[in-house]
Amino acid sequence: MNKKNIKLLLKVLLTGVAIYLVIRKIDTQATWQVLKDIDIGYLLLAILFFTLSKVISSFRLNFYFRDLEVGLSEKVNLKLYWKGMFYNLFLPGGIGGDGYKVYLLNKYFNGPVKKLLAAVLLDRISGLAALVFLLLGIWFFLEKDGIDLPIWDLNVLAGVALVLTPLVFGIVYWWWFRSFRSSMLISSVYSLLVQSSQLVCAYFILLALGIHEQILDYQFVFLLSSIVAVLPLTIGGVGARELVFIFSHSYMGIDKNAAVAFSLIFFLITALVSLVGAFMKVDIEDELAGSVEH
Repeated sequence: MNKKNIKLLLKVLLTGVAIYLVIRKIDTQATWQVLKDIDIGYLLLAILFFTLSKVISSFRLNFYFRDLEVGLSEKVNLKLYWKGMFYNLFLPGGIGGDGYKVYLLNKYFNGPVKKLLAAVLLDRISGLAALVFLLLGIWFFLEKDGIDLPIWDLNVLAGVALVLTPLVFGIVYWWWFRSFRSSMLISSVYSLLVQSSQLVCAYFILLALGIHEQILDYQFVFLLSSIVAVLPLTIGGVGARELVFIFSHSYMGIDKNAAVAFSLIFFLITALVSLVGAFMKVDIEDELAGSVEH
């Protein structure tokens, strides 16, 4: 068994363990009841804002490609991005969405592989930095009655981390991603827009599930679960997100059954939107070749 197959097997096992732990911790009937009563109108708005977040994310990535003189039109880049989303979620053991993008851009634009890999890595780091920044910002607006820890100390730590996050990100960006310096400011703004759009998506999912209280608490845990989901531990973050909501229940006072329902809906939205990448009418390779010709 090769290294890739071992990694995939470990992911499958971890995903299975995580799902098992989640099922043991929740009332499945209560969770199902929350899902049955979902408001379709709010759900459609959630899908809209999730899709918007991905469109903005594709624009951010294209800034990095342009820094490498890879002349992709926004239309072609968006389709390539969507195809990558499909591969990342549905083919986790294969080449992956990032590898697919790097392969095609190297093939048609002779883009240097190392710098293309740096572009997709920076795209992820930029998104992660925005997640952490928003998470720390929301912290100061939360009710913290259920947290049995020195709140003042936590506030000081959160404040220091809030200031350090953009500084550390800026240093990493400036020194280790020098080829992309010209896009530093605009791409950072786009990263905040991406994560803000997903927060709006989360808000409408909560309304769709009939949750009208503790909105910020749920959004805080949602951002925390998004950070955990970035780690390549489970397939598509399945199980990992739900576990974060489960373990946050006792600290944040949120309903764990509703929280798991929220997490499942978010994953289904991610899967539905990503699945579009499998049905692109125009072949990506043909479009890339056409871009080069023009």
